[in-house]
Amino acid sequence: MALVDLQLSNSLLFCVVPFLFLLFIIFRKTKNNTLLSGKIPKSYPIIGSYFSILANQEQRIQWISDIILSTPKLTFTLIRPLNFHTIFTANPSNVQHMLKTNFQVYQKGQKSNTTLSDFLSNGIFNVDGDIWKYQRQVASHEFNTRSLRKFVETVVDTELSERLIPILANAAAEKKVVDLQDILQRFAFDNICKIAFGYDPGYLLPTLPEAEFAVAFEDSVRLSSERFIYPFPLIWKIKRALNVGSEKKLRIAVQQVRQFAKKIVREKQRELNEKSSLDSADLLSRFLSTGHSDEDFVTDIVISFILAGRDTTSAALTWFFYLISKNPEVESEILKEIGEKTESLVLYDEVKNMLYTHASLCESMRFYPPVPMDSKEAVKDDVLPDGTFVKKGTRVTYHPYAMGRSEEIWGENWAEFKPERWLNKDEVTGNRMFVGKDAYTYPVFQAGPRICLGKEMAFLQMKRVVAGVLQRFKVVPVAEKGAEPMFISYLTAKMKGGFPVTIEERM
Repeated sequence: MALVDLQLSNSLLFCVVPFLFLLFIIFRKTKNNTLLSGKIPKSYPIIGSYFSILANQEQRIQWISDIILSTPKLTFTLIRPLNFHTIFTANPSNVQHMLKTNFQVYQKGQKSNTTLSDFLSNGIFNVDGDIWKYQRQVASHEFNTRSLRKFVETVVDTELSERLIPILANAAAEKKVVDLQDILQRFAFDNICKIAFGYDPGYLLPTLPEAEFAVAFEDSVRLSSERFIYPFPLIWKIKRALNVGSEKKLRIAVQQVRQFAKKIVREKQRELNEKSSLDSADLLSRFLSTGHSDEDFVTDIVISFILAGRDTTSAALTWFFYLISKNPEVESEILKEIGEKTESLVLYDEVKNMLYTHASLCESMRFYPPVPMDSKEAVKDDVLPDGTFVKKGTRVTYHPYAMGRSEEIWGENWAEFKPERWLNKDEVTGNRMFVGKDAYTYPVFQAGPRICLGKEMAFLQMKRVVAGVLQRFKVVPVAEKGAEPMFISYLTAKMKGGFPVTIEERM
């Protein structure tokens, strides 16, 4: 028996070792040939282009963008292990087809729903069909109310004047380096928690505390998004079943987030039962006051809106301040526009009319969209406008990051940071006029039926922050001259390693 086992082991080694050696050679060759090469990676039987995906995992947004932009139709197909196909596109006609014309065919899909279900459950960003439609109607009604807009203005102004500005002033006075990305994330998290369910986590206090809810939320986002990176979903599912590694950490983080959210829901519901109405203007209070009392429903939708408002505005502002630091002529124009308004910039109407600042934010998000790519799943066979066949079950990903770098879309000067491309001048009055781009050419806020409900509020918040910060301070990156920060993405974009800066008071 021992002799048989030895012979079997030797046979297995004889078969496996050459195979592993072959895989090693393929990986080395693949890594050397496809690391940000801009070429469609070679696919092999069974494993597909896995080693190319692995080699470019950290800079996958840039890698995929380079490949897309090297193709004549701005579309290519990536073959994953076990012959799973993902189509990537930066073709505006394809984007309009997915997000509007054939909206019913391109859904979030089962894979996305399953991957994110532990965290987002049946929240608006993780469902399709009637569940999505109902949540969209409920949320849309609330977002269109004047009282909510006023509440958002008050929340943002308070956080800006009482927390963000004093922290930056202190950094300037002490001449210390701060991570502006971290500060802006804290600012956004405080804001969205107050807006979503009337809770102040105090994440942007002077001590920059490690707020338990904020940390758990961050871990939930990061660990949930990392599930998409696995070559086989079975890997993370086994880890979840065994409750080990990253899946154990995710379970703990999600449990903390959902327990905390449900605790606030119950407190609000109890208050409503006792008083028959709620004084708060936050989204949770609004949902409960209008009869939406199902605990899971309101918890799911509130968590989804925290996700939407937490990292998107902070990511957009982080890259905006980076680009402004590299383009002093743009900063001067913004300062000129700020100077034309009232000294304190209290009124949101004045911020609303800051067209050059608005154009600068749009231009910044062209280069660095907060959500650099978004996937849908085809529920039946289809053909994209550029002729690409889409088989049922295939994931199709449109890529705003690549679209913002397309010469075909933006012209020869696409690489220039040029807010003027968003503006025209009135020939009679000489005043500037903002000229928006087609939503399918610039899908930074999605497009079609799923277009972002908070788009206008996001712009008002960002312009309020830009005006409040630049009016008093100059943001100076501390990175070596010419050093480019790395753009990375989980569910939303980030600057790898943070954004270390010094803050200078304007004279």
